[in-house]
Amino acid sequence: MELTTDQKGAIAESAIVHAAIKLGIGVYRPLSDGARYDLIFDLGDRLERVQCKWGPMRGDVIIARACSSRRTAQGLRRRMYAAGEIDALAVYSPDLDRCFYLPAGRVIGRPEVSLRVSACAKQSAPTRELGR
Repeated sequence: MELTTDQKGAIAESAIVHAAIKLGIGVYRPLSDGARYDLIFDLGDRLERVQCKWGPMRGDVIIARACSSRRTAQGLRRRMYAAGEIDALAVYSPDLDRCFYLPAGRVIGRPEVSLRVSACAKQSAPTRELGR
């Protein structure tokens, strides 16, 4: 049976909550729907608004959409995250059963992000993994 988008989102969010709590991070949920973020992380010296995403593998790369989608009368509307809406994107990879944390600066204004899980010829700053 194929999972629905809502089921994938719920699984990703719960995996991210689990990984964050294991690291000693306080995790809170907004009281109402409609915010651009799913969770609030208490990092001790600051609170961060975190958007959770499901990240399937394509080859050796995790792909995560860095936008929201909803159906309108005009069709599917995709909206990328803007500065000030989120502080981080957390991605759950069901293929690896691992979570990754990306600061907002790495995702703002991009429709998707790619996380390479194997070494490449030219390496950039590493992505932090939650729980490892």
